[in-house]
Amino acid sequence: MLYAMEKSLDNRFTRLWDDNPFVLPGPTRGIYLEGHGAVFSAEVNLVTAPTLIMRPEMSKDEREHFRLKKIQRLPQLRSAMRAALADSAASLDTVPNDEQIVIAVLLSRYGWEDVTGLPSQIMVQGQKKKLIDAKSAGGAGLDAAIHVTEN
Repeated sequence: MLYAMEKSLDNRFTRLWDDNPFVLPGPTRGIYLEGHGAVFSAEVNLVTAPTLIMRPEMSKDEREHFRLKKIQRLPQLRSAMRAALADSAASLDTVPNDEQIVIAVLLSRYGWEDVTGLPSQIMVQGQKKKLIDAKSAGGAGLDAAIHVTEN
């Protein structure tokens, strides 16, 4: 069950942007914590850095363009995470209804980049039963069922 969810998240994240073949530096990992719920973590690279073979570093304008592109992609990532959380609730049969399902994404960073306005982590979570009920109601109440934390 955890393995299938890991693969589902990997597939969902890798299809987000056609211009980024390195969205996932590694596979998603899932763990079940008895009495608490299922937790899935992944590292996501919002934008692949350009290769700097012929020049020593990026210009200030290039670095700013890179940062803005990352910021523009955050809503797509958040949306994918929320959809994945809602979809996962029904497929995680052995997780009790009163326990949590959590998806935590760490955002890759480069040492040279300006991270102003970029979180280092986004986490979405919700109680399994509330997620299932909201999805069954056509998405009504999904916002109330999902707690989002960024830092």
